Parts: sequence; structure tokens; C-alpha cells
Amino acid sequence: MNFKAICTDIDGTLLNSERDLSPRLKAVIQLLPQDFPLILASSRMPDAMRHLLFDLGKPSEPIIAYNGGFVLDGKGNVLDSVCIPLELVSKILDMTRKTDIHVSLYQGENWYEPKPDYWAKREIQNTKVEPTWMSGEEVLDLWEKDNLGAHKVMVMGDSNEISWLFGELHFEHAKDLHLYRSKDTYIEIAPRKISKATALKLVLDHLYDFGMEEVIAFGDNYNDIDLIQRVGWGVAVANARPEVKAVAKEITLHHKEDGVAATLERIRDLKFEI
Repeated sequence: MNFKAICTDIDGTLLNSERDLSPRLKAVIQLLPQDFPLILASSRMPDAMRHLLFDLGKPSEPIIAYNGGFVLDGKGNVLDSVCIPLELVSKILDMTRKTDIHVSLYQGENWYEPKPDYWAKREIQNTKVEPTWMSGEEVLDLWEKDNLGAHKVMVMGDSNEISWLFGELHFEHAKDLHLYRSKDTYIEIAPRKISKATALKLVLDHLYDFGMEEVIAFGDNYNDIDLIQRVGWGVAVANARPEVKAVAKEITLHHKEDGVAATLERIRDLKFEI
């Protein structure tokens, strides 16, 4: 079949062991036709994705941020925006107040951190983005004035405390929230009704004249399962969760071994046909 677009996750999939774009990946992307869409779909905020697109020579591509909760076209226009309600964000903050759990809040183009501790510094290093320093209570007050919610809440901390919070939120709000346990020490929290797959379909419907069946997608984690299942050719990297591998049509190399680049090189050799 002919593939007319690439959609890929970033962390654990596209980036190498140094959390960067490898020379091999850059080289194969540069060999793609100039108008061949490369759509990044991530739990990251937009600014943590834009510098990667710029480095790949694709600065004007659509962006699927926050696992599909905030979708932008190639010109920065918002195609979709789905938030966690303010009262639920407030409840998460209340639940973590007597713990050592670190809470990061995201809304649109903004990332809010309460203090420059280990977790905040780690995310700054990983994403190459600087947050706005503001307490959770101050953020809630700001959002209440503008009737806003969170596109993403990320909590980080001791694995036992994270396990406790995951269990509590799942028990009380499984119908409202997606809870992604990306690591033992992380939970990425997003609105239940969004996904990378629904966001990709929205992008294709608005901007292109082809459908999901003509897209090749790459992923590694639970939040990639729907995407991998619904495109024409879903690819799991070797380090992917077993559940992702189970629904993929292909398992490529580990992300540290340039798995995305390896598959794209093969497709290039076949003139984008499988």
C-alpha cells in the first residue's frame, strides 16, 4: 500500500538514548518528499515538540500535543482543545497535598511548576522548555478567572505514592480520566475522551485528502495502542509495552537502535509501499 503520512510518538520511540534525534533519523527524513507529512503525537506540550520538527526540517507540520487534548495545524491554529475540568484538577492537588508527589500543570502553550526541584529540573532537561514558576493554587486562581482547565496533569514521585494515587484516581474517576503510568514514578493524566488516534483523524479530516489507512505510525506505550491499531501500518519499537507489540503490524528495532529510521529506510527503498 502507499503511505501518505507518518505519525509518531516521541519519547521512547523517536528519540535515541540521549533523548535526541539521531543523525540517521534526520538523514532519512530529509530524503522524504518535501510535502510528505510528519505528524508528531505526544504527551508533550507544543513547545517541547516544535524544536524537534525544526531540527527535522519540518517546522510547519501539525502537532498533536497532550496525547490528543490540544491539536494544532501547521500554522499554529487550534483544531481541538479538550481539558480536565478545573474542579478535578483541584481535587488532584488536594489528594497530593500531604504527600511528596510533585504536580506539573499544563494548559495550551503554558507549563506551570511550583518549584525548581529534582522533578522540574529533570523535565526541563528532557524537553528543553522552561516552565512558568507558579504554585498550584495560583494556577487554579488564574484558570478560574478565564474558565480554563488542564490539558495535562503530570504527577511524579516515589513509586509507592504514585501507585496509591493511581489506584485512587482510577477507582473514583476512571470514566473521566486517562491515567498513563509511563514510568513507575510518573502518571500522565488526560481527559478520558481524547486519544492520539482521534486527534490524528481530526488532523487528516481538516488538512489532507486521505485517511487513517494511508498513515504509518510508531509508538511504544499504552497511549499509543489506539493509534497503532487504527492506522494502515502500526509499528511498535522493540522496547514497546507487550500490549503495544500485540496490536502492531510490525516490530522494529529498539528506539536506542534507531527503530523508526530503520523502518522508514525500508519503506523508502520500497517507494513508500508495503
